[in-house]
Amino acid sequence: MRNSYPAGGFRGNNVDSMWQAVEELRSRFEKRAGSRAGRGEVRSAVLALLAERPMHGYQIIREIEERSGGSWKPSAGSVYPTLQLLADEGLIRAEESNGRKIYSLTEAGREETAHAGADASAPWDPTAPASGTGFAALPKAGLELAQAASQVGRTGTPEQVQEAVAVLDDARRRLYAILAQG
Repeated sequence: MRNSYPAGGFRGNNVDSMWQAVEELRSRFEKRAGSRAGRGEVRSAVLALLAERPMHGYQIIREIEERSGGSWKPSAGSVYPTLQLLADEGLIRAEESNGRKIYSLTEAGREETAHAGADASAPWDPTAPASGTGFAALPKAGLELAQAASQVGRTGTPEQVQEAVAVLDDARRRLYAILAQG
């Protein structure tokens, strides 16, 4: 992200400039956050909603947006192809009603949603484990970590700052270890 940092960079221990940069990055992220989801999340959301009741495409979009608290509003360009794919797979069917296609689960679709299990959390559930892009869970977590580090840098004692540096160094090593596993 160009222009996310102060023009002159961070000079010395200019924590206020770093905090300002983190806040700017956070505000940019929040404007875009939640607009995209992982490939399988749209599919899971559609199946979960249709397991409750038949709906037309824009109802599905509105329900996902409402249930995610506005953090995820899938586009028609992601929902309608997913509906077509699910119909091609025999998991849903479409029926015309008042000029609209109303989608509902087939028997095979009910079996698949039942097979997914009652324990499966909905893709819009904020406590759901992140899958795919997980509603941008990793960048959000990184920004929140940066905010916490900046706060320690601004208000912490020298000892607290050193302890925070050690925690961040350990976190960085552990993240690289995750990549090394695969």
